Amino acid sequence: MDAPAVDAPAVDAPRRALGPVALVIASGLSVQFGASVAIMLMPRAGALGVVSLRLALAAVVMLAVCRPTLRGYSRADWGTVVAFGAAMGCMNILFYQSVDRIPLGAAVTLEVLGPLALSVIVSRRLVNLLWAVLALVGLVLLSGLATGGGGTDGGGLDRLDPVGAAYALGAGAMWAAYIVFSARTGRRFPQADGVALGMTVGALIALPLGIAESGAKLLAPSTLGLGLAVALMSSVLPYTLELLALRRMPAPTFAILMSLEPAIAATAGFLVLHQALSATDALAIALVIVASMGAVRTQIGPRRGPRAARGRAGRKAAAGGLPK
Repeated sequence: MDAPAVDAPAVDAPRRALGPVALVIASGLSVQFGASVAIMLMPRAGALGVVSLRLALAAVVMLAVCRPTLRGYSRADWGTVVAFGAAMGCMNILFYQSVDRIPLGAAVTLEVLGPLALSVIVSRRLVNLLWAVLALVGLVLLSGLATGGGGTDGGGLDRLDPVGAAYALGAGAMWAAYIVFSARTGRRFPQADGVALGMTVGALIALPLGIAESGAKLLAPSTLGLGLAVALMSSVLPYTLELLALRRMPAPTFAILMSLEPAIAATAGFLVLHQALSATDALAIALVIVASMGAVRTQIGPRRGPRAARGRAGRKAAAGGLPK
């Protein structure tokens, strides 16, 4: 008796589904482990020096790869890409100031609250109040207010450096602005041209600050080498992996997978930087992740259909902007 025929496409379907998922997870790992490398570089080049190296070197690579045209754009087009680049630059400056003071997982969790708030506001659905409450509970747990100071790092708000937490929340606000202007930039500039130009604007904003803080230290060969590694891991490689993933994955699935980044950041902080998490911290991060996933699903559920515009910036705006 002959063996039953096996439908090859049916067998290969799970593999095809796992491929883009692996690309998105690899992108998140690249971003957060790149942030870990950046933190290790900070004692040598300073937080502002590291962010200026990341943006400047990433801009050079993106400009070389994309070679965007500079002609044919209106004043409004340039105003949009400048606003996009300014939001990108400020977001990264504030985030790197944050991770210089508080653990990476906590910083990413606090930063995600900015896009989460934007998603809740844009959706205007009552169910999003649940996600907002979950995120707020996570924030309270992470700050230490709920425990009255239990934990190894001190009590109350002292569990997290308040300045570092404020920087992370500011980065989240800039991330929300980044989402708004990235969508507009994606409509005005083709492919990744807007990202390359916006990154150049962000680099021009960060470079004077980095030079003022670190000066000639930024030109040390080892510092430049690590800065290039951060630029490739945190910017260039994730853009490429996500672009490949979204060619084979719906934007809603992409957005939900990206909501795992606070957990990836906490893992990177533990493995690379030896930043341990308490059970309360892990619960807080989990609550924010669930809130992010819920807000994304609520926003995109009623309007599933065409895939989001390509490019990291356009994808975040189309998929609710969660998370970085």
